[in-house]
Amino acid sequence: MEQQETLFNRIGGMDAVNSAVDIFYDKVLADETIKHFFTNTDMKKQAGKQKAFLAYAFGCPMGYTGKSMRDAHSGMNLTESHFNSVAGHLVDTLEELNVPGSLIDEVVKIALSVKDDVLNR
Repeated sequence: MEQQETLFNRIGGMDAVNSAVDIFYDKVLADETIKHFFTNTDMKKQAGKQKAFLAYAFGCPMGYTGKSMRDAHSGMNLTESHFNSVAGHLVDTLEELNVPGSLIDEVVKIALSVKDDVLNR
C-alpha cells in the first residue's frame, strides 16, 4: 500500500511554509482587530515558532518542541471573532500563494482541530 504524501510536501515544503508565514503575519499585523496581541512580541521569533509549528502540523518529519496550542494562547482571552480573523488571514495567504483549494481545505481542517485549545475551551 502506497503511503499518501504529506500535506507538508504537497504544499511545497519549508519554502512554502516560510513564505506563507511571512505573508500571514503581514496581514495579521495590519488587522486592527488582532494586531494588539502582538504589540510586545518579537515577531522574528514568533514567525520562527509559527513556521516550526505549521511544518510539524502539516506532516514534516521533525519534532515539535514548542508549547501546546492551549498553553501558547492561555490568558489571552481570545474570542471566536479573533480565531476567525486569524483563520481568514491564513486562507487569504494560501490563496495569494496559489495553493490549490483542496490543500487549503486540509489546512483549515487542521486549524479547526486546535480551535478549542486556542480559545481555551
